[in-house]
Amino acid sequence: METNPPRLLELVRQRIRLKHFSIRTEEAYLGWIKQFILFHGKRHPQEMGKDEIEAFLNHLVADRNVAAATQNQAKSALLFLYRAVLGMELPWLSDVESAKIPKRLPTVLSEYEVQTVLNNLTGTNALIGDLLYGAGLRLLEACRLRVKDVDFEAGQIVVRDGKGARDRITVLPQKVVPLLQLHLQRVAQLFADDANKGFAPVYLPNALSLKYPKAGREWGWQYVFPADRPSEDPRSGVIRRHHVSDQQVQRAVRAAARRSGIAKPVSPHTLRHSFATHLLQNGYDIRTVQELLGHSDVRTTMIYTHVLNRGGRGVLSPLDALSPA
Repeated sequence: METNPPRLLELVRQRIRLKHFSIRTEEAYLGWIKQFILFHGKRHPQEMGKDEIEAFLNHLVADRNVAAATQNQAKSALLFLYRAVLGMELPWLSDVESAKIPKRLPTVLSEYEVQTVLNNLTGTNALIGDLLYGAGLRLLEACRLRVKDVDFEAGQIVVRDGKGARDRITVLPQKVVPLLQLHLQRVAQLFADDANKGFAPVYLPNALSLKYPKAGREWGWQYVFPADRPSEDPRSGVIRRHHVSDQQVQRAVRAAARRSGIAKPVSPHTLRHSFATHLLQNGYDIRTVQELLGHSDVRTTMIYTHVLNRGGRGVLSPLDALSPA
């Protein structure tokens, strides 16, 4: 029985790669499926059903105190296992309830706070911070940005395969152009050095390397923000230069916020929230902001209109209306 989980996990891995899921999704799904099997004493998932799934999901909340989003990710992994791998379309799959993610207003910085945080970033992290705020990019969208998708002439950035597998166009801040062009000169030299050293071409998504076998060695496909050093590709095992680590940027932004003396919880995504809010403050139409952010539903963008309201939806406190004694 103990030999079944490894064979099953390898089958899951193959199915995930067939569907071109990201390496992060692959690692997360495999981790949750393995935990599910171990939680139930290494029983095979075919022997289990709704009760075992609910017991595991309840354990995550009651015993491990995971967030609702984490529990939902675990549920998605198990539903993928049963539906896509084991081919078990059972009626109870749709009955397993998802945890409700609490609705919270995003943390938004003032323009002065944004400027202070950006001033406390250096090097590559400073350029990425400028794009998170100046173009409204998500962190991974900035890290995965390719040279060909930065259009200096048109003053725009093309975000490929963003959230929901959608492409979109957003603004390229003019203030960042000179520094970004200088940065790309250094990246071009790094690209040439890697080619001379015989490193594998840059990673291409969704089997593009099979369709365009030479594209990985073309300048346009290189990452705008490459990693400091080459590393082993977790899927193929070849040595290539990946994009900059998103965790590196997260640490840098949090450190910059601390140096700025900002008490709010600040992350790279806070800069994107601030981008949206400041655009609305400056009078831009909410549909325009929706398009720049890549939201499929305008109701997602509407949350920033709530942030703009002061003092409980713009109500004047009766204390402030009192005449001085």
